[in-house]
Amino acid sequence: MDASLPKPDLLDRFTQIVGEGHVLREAADLAPRLVENRGLYHGRSPLLLKPSSTQEVAAIMTLASQTGTPIVPQTGNTGLVGGQTPRETGGDIILSLERMNRILDVDPVANVLVAEGGAILADVQKAAEAVNRLFPLSLGSEGSCRIGGNLSTNAGGTAVLAYGNMRQLCLGLEVVLPTGEIWNGLRRLKKDNTGYDLRDLFIGAEGTLGVITAAVLKLFPRPAGHQVAFAGISSPEDALHLFEKASNLCGGALTGFELMPRLGVEFTTRHIAGVRDPLPAPYPWYVLIDISTSDKAETAEVMVQSLLEQGFEAGLVQDAVIASSVAQEQALWHMRESMSDAQKPEGGSIKHDVSVPVSKIPAFMEEAARAVTSAMPGARICAFGHLGDGNIHYNISQPLSDDMAGDKPAFLARWREINGIVHAIVLAAGGSISAEHGIGQLKRDELAQIRSPIEMALMYRIKQAFDPAGIMNPGKVVALP
Repeated sequence: MDASLPKPDLLDRFTQIVGEGHVLREAADLAPRLVENRGLYHGRSPLLLKPSSTQEVAAIMTLASQTGTPIVPQTGNTGLVGGQTPRETGGDIILSLERMNRILDVDPVANVLVAEGGAILADVQKAAEAVNRLFPLSLGSEGSCRIGGNLSTNAGGTAVLAYGNMRQLCLGLEVVLPTGEIWNGLRRLKKDNTGYDLRDLFIGAEGTLGVITAAVLKLFPRPAGHQVAFAGISSPEDALHLFEKASNLCGGALTGFELMPRLGVEFTTRHIAGVRDPLPAPYPWYVLIDISTSDKAETAEVMVQSLLEQGFEAGLVQDAVIASSVAQEQALWHMRESMSDAQKPEGGSIKHDVSVPVSKIPAFMEEAARAVTSAMPGARICAFGHLGDGNIHYNISQPLSDDMAGDKPAFLARWREINGIVHAIVLAAGGSISAEHGIGQLKRDELAQIRSPIEMALMYRIKQAFDPAGIMNPGKVVALP
């Protein structure tokens, strides 16, 4: 046996904490937990633990601290940068929060909900809806992703424009530290200036500083009016001008403004069951507009109609459709949310989760397309995303040319090269190489290259202060020198 791997008696000690019925040891059972969602990372682990309480998590971390055993927190395993995947070394134990999935409290008067870290996002949404409230985080994976992971990656989703990302949607946390100590920061206060904001250190840390076991989340009144429109446009430049009009007209009622290319619509209608082209004729680009109002339904209707009228008059909108039912609204959003999955049947896909200043999106799109197609002739660019907050998923499907068609490994082997091209343009525009997916393993080394020495030094100091033994999700975000 490799001396660096946990010995059987140590694995038994971890097992005793949660009970034999709440561990996975067999290779076949562990296999789905060892692979990142896109298959970029494959790890090894001798054991997966399923604690049922914060006290059990604390006991696991205490033993891990005493024995120097690396622990990898995992919730829904839906991450896209390898942050939840154990290393290939084989010594990392996975700590799954799937049993800690309870909604602990819902307070519609204070507009807060308290949930355990393993609560599924869709269940949190339903719990809020049951008291006529809204929890606005919405993701394509909301039926399987969990609150602890959403917080650990500072998830964004489709409603950031109006409500912010998870950092803005959280009031307090409960966290188990690498030492096994429990920090109870489950405060429900909107105003609390008492020292350093420890909460914000753990949000977005991707499980490298501690295990988020519970959270106080913000709720909002459910909108009285809601309208979704889908418009065909000529260019990202026209989309930007239409967004400006939407912002001026709708203000805080503008909850979503999504940009999509024709290629993305073709992929979804070709490969996603039930998706239909919303407009009778094709257009180079499209925008999906979501408007929610608090006073009455008629206000949302007037807003969307006025916006489209202004768009037509200005020559920005070529054609449009307004959803006339909840089912149609869901169908339009389903098409948008399925765009990434629709690329899979088209072969390999090189992904980018980037953000640039909103006003620079058209120039970024043009420059990136020119650079990528120059480096890889025939590359099929499917760039889409949240134009309203500057987050673009700049995805590239492999060419159909004879020298590349069918050779997925050769295409994916150029992942780092193409990333470098796109990220250089993003950084030159004052943007970020990670908008909402996190750093994980995928962008860890690149982060160290693009951040200033003082920023990286501060991150190392924080990591060392919280996790001096280096056992908390090692190898993710920052690698200790």
